[in-house]
Amino acid sequence: MLQAVLNGSRPADAHPALPVLARHLARDARDVAQLGITSVHVHPRGPDQQETLDPIYVGDTVAAIRAQVPGMEIGVTTGRWIEPDPVKRIEAVLAWGHLGVGKPDVCSVNVHEKGWVDVCSAAASVGIGVELGVWTSGDAVTLRNSGLPRGTTRVLAESTVSDPETSVAEAVRILRALGTLPIPILLHGEEDGAWPVLEYAMRMGIDARIGFEDVLVTPRGWLATGNDHLAELALEIRV
Repeated sequence: MLQAVLNGSRPADAHPALPVLARHLARDARDVAQLGITSVHVHPRGPDQQETLDPIYVGDTVAAIRAQVPGMEIGVTTGRWIEPDPVKRIEAVLAWGHLGVGKPDVCSVNVHEKGWVDVCSAAASVGIGVELGVWTSGDAVTLRNSGLPRGTTRVLAESTVSDPETSVAEAVRILRALGTLPIPILLHGEEDGAWPVLEYAMRMGIDARIGFEDVLVTPRGWLATGNDHLAELALEIRV
């Protein structure tokens, strides 16, 4: 499975084609869906173009994407950097459960963030799946010791080492620390490490992801024209 990560935490001026508004995220989701991609991950924004967990804007974003691509799996973030208070993060996730067509299918929860187990429980209680973010081998050990929370859809093994010479080695360390799991692992890197890690994942038959959240340039270092451009190049690697 190749997932498209459409915007992430990047500022609106990071790239001319970075989707920020709900309608632009919906457009990009439609474009990558035409390439056969069935899962997107987005960071909804408020009127100030800043990331938000506010149910109003999360619901608007998810509903806009669903209107363009009804069968798409739509995931959103619960990042601590958006809302540091775990209680407020839990309240937001619980509110998402009442959004109807604006309810996300999954949400990402980072294992290293305070309150992650309770955020996962909140998501499961309202029928939202969880993508567990594991950024280090230490996070992997924490997850193994805690066990998979109910409702976990997949584990996101994230090599945060951007050096292309060592990003794959870091990814392998995380995978080894995770061991064998009963659910899929999605492996990805970031910035200069994004393409080497994606190529490794493709070669090993591991789920992967690509998009402006992780990287703005092609494997040759040229500025990508859009999320669909990055997805197209990633699919060519898979072939």
